[in-house]
Amino acid sequence: MEETRRRPNARGRGELLREEIVTAAVRMLDELADDEALSLRAVAREVSIAATSVYLHFPDRDALVLAAMQRCHEELVGVGDEAAATASGPADALRARILAQAAWAQEHSGLYKVLHESKVHRRLGMPFKEVMVARTVEAVQACMDAGVAPADDATTVAIDLRTAVNGMLAQRINEPDLPWPPAIEQLDRFLAKLVGLRQ
Repeated sequence: MEETRRRPNARGRGELLREEIVTAAVRMLDELADDEALSLRAVAREVSIAATSVYLHFPDRDALVLAAMQRCHEELVGVGDEAAATASGPADALRARILAQAAWAQEHSGLYKVLHESKVHRRLGMPFKEVMVARTVEAVQACMDAGVAPADDATTVAIDLRTAVNGMLAQRINEPDLPWPPAIEQLDRFLAKLVGLRQ
């Protein structure tokens, strides 16, 4: 059976194809929840191109996974930024950011799993993830500056908070049958106990 092939992109439109490849990889990784299960050949089939065309944009699977995860991370940061922008004060902004990111993770559990458990992460690192830490540090510091959280080292507090949130989300994804309390209640406890926000 002959494979369907797409018409080649016009000269200078290769960046569009690269974006389509990344989009397909993101969609597939969300379903697979495992970067090792992704193949460049399968991605090529999804985009209706020859497998060799993928190699024009990505030298190997790791490079494609890294690009897909960078896009996901940017979306995750953006969701938090958007939620925080509508909040009424620093405490509400931090809470809105964390809740929005947790909701994204629950909606895209496969992507969140790859983002935090990827083998590519161990091989190449994901330096773009520093943006999330920086945003959380800024939000925690704003709470301290406003007097709605006790003064402390904002970086340490933010890392403790991210560790708790990431651990909670990972466990909910990997062990969905446990008797989990509502996520919002657990996140509020983290904000109270780790940051010192008054409920």
